[in-house]
Amino acid sequence: MNLTVKKMNKNIKILSLVLVGISQFSLAQIKEERLILDRKREPEVKKIEKKKTSVETEKNYPPKEKEQEPVEYKITNVPMVSDFKTSTIEGEDISPKFNTDSQRNYFQVGYGNYSKFLADGNISHQLDKNTEVGIDVHGITTNGLEKEYDWNSKQSDFNVAAFITSNTEKGKANITADFGNHNYNYYGVYALKPAADIDLKQSYNELKINGYYDFFKNNWINDIRFKSSMLADHFDAKETSGEAQINFSKYDLPLFSAQDMKINADLGVKLSTQTSSFELLKKNESQYLLFAITPKVSFYKGNSYLAIGSDFSFINGKNADKNTPEAKANNFRWFPFAEVLYEATEQYKFYAGIDGGVKMNSYSSLLQENPFLVSDVVLKPTETKYHFYLGLKGDVDQTFKYDVNAGFSELRNAQFFKANNLFDFNYTLNRSAYNFANTFSAIYDDGTLSEVKGSVQYFPLQNLVLDAELHFMQFKLDHLNEVYYKPVVQTTIGAKYSLLDRKLNLGFKGIFVSERSTNSFSVVTTFPEFSIQEKTKESLPSYLDVNLNADYKINKNFTVFVMGNNLLNKKYEHYLGYKVLGAQVLGGLRIAF
Repeated sequence: MNLTVKKMNKNIKILSLVLVGISQFSLAQIKEERLILDRKREPEVKKIEKKKTSVETEKNYPPKEKEQEPVEYKITNVPMVSDFKTSTIEGEDISPKFNTDSQRNYFQVGYGNYSKFLADGNISHQLDKNTEVGIDVHGITTNGLEKEYDWNSKQSDFNVAAFITSNTEKGKANITADFGNHNYNYYGVYALKPAADIDLKQSYNELKINGYYDFFKNNWINDIRFKSSMLADHFDAKETSGEAQINFSKYDLPLFSAQDMKINADLGVKLSTQTSSFELLKKNESQYLLFAITPKVSFYKGNSYLAIGSDFSFINGKNADKNTPEAKANNFRWFPFAEVLYEATEQYKFYAGIDGGVKMNSYSSLLQENPFLVSDVVLKPTETKYHFYLGLKGDVDQTFKYDVNAGFSELRNAQFFKANNLFDFNYTLNRSAYNFANTFSAIYDDGTLSEVKGSVQYFPLQNLVLDAELHFMQFKLDHLNEVYYKPVVQTTIGAKYSLLDRKLNLGFKGIFVSERSTNSFSVVTTFPEFSIQEKTKESLPSYLDVNLNADYKINKNFTVFVMGNNLLNKKYEHYLGYKVLGAQVLGGLRIAF
């Protein structure tokens, strides 16, 4: 036993030296605190089902064939240690899930300062041993920063999602529908001073319908998936999108006689469409169609493997605005794929690879990242021509887990945000909600991205988990002199501790984000019309956000919870002009049934 302890300590010391050497490197990207309550609840059953854990274990799922599939560790897809968000309050934020014995049917309400009110619930029912239906409801409102701004900064979010999941002899099927209503204000006015009763309202509704069928055995077809979305905002912008994907697989191909060697073959076929139109300003509109084929062959020996493949993508695009006739483009792209993982021991796994692909930038996805966009956005797909990465990961006696990797990418049409000027310079404060230099637009440029990521988890006790993440990234662009709203360093440190036989759960999360560059505008003269000067380089200060939470299970039906966000009370700005809520405390009661 002493030898085992010494061995474990030796391994941890070695890993500690490695991690100290890369301490300026990064973890998976986090979501910083915003005043806007832009909670991201993807309408996939996994997002809903994670709130319940008392469902009967599904027979033969996942099948052994899929249990053996390796986890993909790419620099763009490093598993997050935590999905913690600060002011985008979801159920897991208000009452973090520290264990796996929570009830699946519950309703909870909470109230806090800034007149923040939360109502959140989940109900699911087993129709029979193979079929389950459920509904998930989430609503939150706040009066915003009434003491910071004379005008309205109220915000509210409401989401309702319903799903049905069914297990058959051959696989698992799911369909999920999600509707979201998001109401807020363009309250980040800094260049002018409008009247207190000025209308700054923005809102959007989005309906998403997703589904999949996952086959238990990979007899040529692995799974079939589809996604669809319809969005409309307060200024009559509209966007529809759809995606259908089928993944073919054949495992254990009989090409090698060696018992410790096997070959798997995969082929993905995907078709995506997206149509966006805007009714303000230039009235931009766009249509995109993406067809991609991704073949891959994987060679396994023990827990080591080599995967080789490609991404063949065809992109058809149409763009226009009220001043520019429609421009069409058809492009065929080839992106490489290769990945190798060598497991020296369970403690040391070396991996490296190259990949690339096309990311469709939509109005919906950009709003989730920055809800203060003007309702007239130029949309272009971002292409990763190639992305090299290498890393080291491991698990030391199931006590200390780590993953450190670095990568270099060449990008076409990398997307960034830029602050907007006034859209007219008439000497008046009777303006539209978006016309106070208080909105943002999407801009694009080609360039390269260097980044390093790292994540660690430490389990010193059965009821204690410590984690940390770090993310370092640096862009070098062809035309833009400044990289707006992309911090060089982001890091988080977290802890979860359960005691009193897991009746009391405590949580901590500290978030640090370095300075971010932005442009800004100031009024030089006011008569006979506004004269505005742009400053192309300004820095938003770095910030540290400290968050605590706790819940106590009174009995099997009642739990009280409390959560503190941004406890250092720093009203920092994630986007120029938009201060976040200061120190927040919200408490409430959860009823399980």
